Formats: sequence, C-alpha cells, structure tokens
Amino acid sequence: MKKLDIYILKKFLGTFFFAILLIISISVVFDMAEKIDDFIENSAPLEAIVFDYYANFIPYFANLFTPLFVFIAVIFFTSKMAYQTEIIAILSSGVSFRRLLVPYLLGAAIIGLFSFLLGAYVIPPANKIRLDFEATYIKKKRDTGMNNIHMQIQPDVFVYVRRYSSLREVGDDFSLEVFDGKDLKTKITASSAVYDTATAGWSLRKYEKRDFIGSDRQVVTQGERLDTVLNMKPADFKEERKFFETMNNTELDAYIEEQLARGVGNVEEFLIEKYRRTASAFSAFILSIMGLSLASRKVRGGMGLHIGVGIALSFAYILFMTISTTFAINGSMSPFLAVWLPNIVFAIIAAFLYYRAPK
Repeated sequence: MKKLDIYILKKFLGTFFFAILLIISISVVFDMAEKIDDFIENSAPLEAIVFDYYANFIPYFANLFTPLFVFIAVIFFTSKMAYQTEIIAILSSGVSFRRLLVPYLLGAAIIGLFSFLLGAYVIPPANKIRLDFEATYIKKKRDTGMNNIHMQIQPDVFVYVRRYSSLREVGDDFSLEVFDGKDLKTKITASSAVYDTATAGWSLRKYEKRDFIGSDRQVVTQGERLDTVLNMKPADFKEERKFFETMNNTELDAYIEEQLARGVGNVEEFLIEKYRRTASAFSAFILSIMGLSLASRKVRGGMGLHIGVGIALSFAYILFMTISTTFAINGSMSPFLAVWLPNIVFAIIAAFLYYRAPK
C-alpha cells in the first residue's frame, strides 16, 4: 500500500466509525428517554439495562444502517478533500481515477466483511438477550399463540390446531391427517395436544384415531391419552417478533431446509434475512463507488449539497429495500430478487456516476 492508500483509508474508516458513534449516541439518548418510564415501572436492574439491552442494541442498530453510514462517510470526507483541492492534486499527479478508487474499495471490503460477520454470527445471539429483556421489562409478556393453524409437518402428514397457547404450550382441538397420495389413511383428533419437555414429544388428550382400510372400512381407537413423537416443536406455533433475527447463518440455513422439507411455504421472511445479510455487506462497495463519483467534483452549493444528495440517496436505498422486501413477503416477488434488486439498481446508478466523474 502506498501513502495515498493509507491516507484515504484512514479518512474512510475514521469518518465511518465517527459517524456511527455520533448517530448511535443520539439514538441511545432518544431511546432511553422513550423507555425510561418502562424501566422504572418494571424495576429493570441497571446492570440489565446496560449489559443486556444497550450493549446488544448498539451493534444491532449500527449494523442495520451500515449502508447509510458508509455512504455518508464517503460523501463527507471525499467532498472535504475535493474542496481542499486534494482530489485535483491527486489526479494531476498522474493517479488515475480508477487507481484512486482502490483504497475506497479496500475500506468497503473491510467494513463489508465486518458487517457480514457481525450480522451472521455475532448479533443473532445478542438479539436473543435483547429481545428477552424487552419482553420482560418493556413489553408485557402476553400469550402469543396462534389461531386456526394448518401446517404440513412432513410429506403427506398435515396438522390442524384451532388455538395454540404459547404460555401453556397446549394446542386445542388438535387434528392430524396422514395421506397416501390423495387417499386419507389415518386421522387422529384430540381435544388438546400438550408438549412434554421431558420426552420432547406430544401428548394427545381425549383422542380418537381412525385408520382407513380400503374404501369402506375403518378401525376406530379412542382413549384418554396418546403419547406421540411428531415432527413439530412449540416454536412452530409461536408468532415471535423477528424470530429470524435470533438465528446465526448456520441455524438459519438449517431452519429453512427443515421447513422446506416439511412442505411449509411461508419461509419468505427467513430467506429475506439470509440474503439481506450478504446483500447489505456487498452494498458497501456500490455505495463507496457512488460516494466517490458524486463527491469528487466541486459543485455550486458546496459540501452541504453533496451531503444532502448523499443522505437522500441513502434513504432512497433503504426505502427501495423496504418496498421490495414487502413484495417478497406477500409472495409477489422472489426473496433473492427482492433483496438484491436495490443493489442492482444502485449499481447501475453508480456506474453512471463513475462514468461522469472527473478523470
């Protein structure tokens, strides 16, 4: 690395982490002002507030808006270099614009890799602690059960539960159907299905089992209790808020494969989270190229115009990502395309700005 690379890289990383520190400090102050009444009302210990909540809230929030911080950082220090004629001096000395881009891409690679490792393996376990804290001291615990659940637990095996209580881990009006192609072979109904933590199985209470033999014969069995081992867990019936954010990449891949093998189709949110972790890290390259191309030229309006345009484009990127992922959740778009579409569009914009940048 040459002195120029080290000089620009220091400015890049220094401005990036300074922007994060500044925004996070403001966010923590506003968040604490909003939640201080909940902390006092629910007697949250100071140690838990600091180490369980804010120590895990800060990296989550910072990583969530890494693309925004990258773009603003590049816009800010590059614009400052341009108005101090440093960019002109660098290009006049024989350094090409493409060569000038190298330390920016190196900085983007460092930040992107750091962001990916945080989002994929460090933040998910921290989110478990943060969300548990919120459930205990901020949001009152409530029965987050689901109603009228239809679920395929394995090929040709379907389950219906009228009401599942996540606090009691009991499903009322339970029904299980086993098919062979289009033919119904076995049907079990029960007044309730209770999860047994000791055996990791399900106990069916007041059950009736019907085995269909041929087209005109049935064998009916009834009883008070039937212990079973079914391919389902209490977590499958819980509407936990942002459950996918508590899984690292290995757990997320395993969960998606398990759900797809069981024939469950509503895994869009989990696929979006999986692709988002990679796409968000990769966006650092695109936004760095955009920032350099945009801020390397002196324009009327000064540094303020560059920063204003940078913030507007950053929020446009986040808004675009939100809209496209909403379409994916509703099944109107592929999750992979929904997550990568903003990167594709902004890569085209970055290529145009790079073409128009001063050489």
